[in-house]
Amino acid sequence: MSKPHEDKILEIYTDGACLGNPGPGGWGAVLVWQGQEKELSGGEPDTTNNRMELVAAIRALAAVNRPVPIRLVSDSIYVRDGITKWINGWRRNGWKNANKKPVANQDLWQQLDALSQQFDVTWEWVKGHSGHPMNERCDQLAKAEAEKLIN
Repeated sequence: MSKPHEDKILEIYTDGACLGNPGPGGWGAVLVWQGQEKELSGGEPDTTNNRMELVAAIRALAAVNRPVPIRLVSDSIYVRDGITKWINGWRRNGWKNANKKPVANQDLWQQLDALSQQFDVTWEWVKGHSGHPMNERCDQLAKAEAEKLIN
C-alpha cells in the first residue's frame, strides 16, 4: 500500500542491456502513476550498455506529459552520477571531461540534461539483479528488445 503523498510522485524505473558491448542493445522503462503502470521499451542494433541506460531514462522522461515530481530509479551509477554530479562540470567545460576529451555519449547526455530540467527529478540508484521487482521488470524488457535484434 502506498502512502498518500507517494501518489503525487511519478515513479520511473529504467534499465539498459547489451548483448556484447558494443552489440545489439535494448532499454526498458516502467512508469508508475497512482497505481497505474506503463511499460516502454526499444532497442538498437549496434550500441553500448551505457547508451541504453541513458536512452531508457531519456525515453521515459520524454513520455511524461505533466509537470509532476519524478522519482527516477536506475541501476546505473553512470546515469545517476552523470546527471547529478558530473553534468554541471561538463556543461561548464564545453562538454569536455576532466581529461579535456569530449564527453562520451554527449548527444544523449545533452538530451537527458534538457529533459531533466523540465521536471523536478530525484535520481536514485538501486543495485541491479538484486531482486528489486521493478528493476527486474525493466531488465526483462531491455533484454527482450536486444534479443529481438539477433533472432
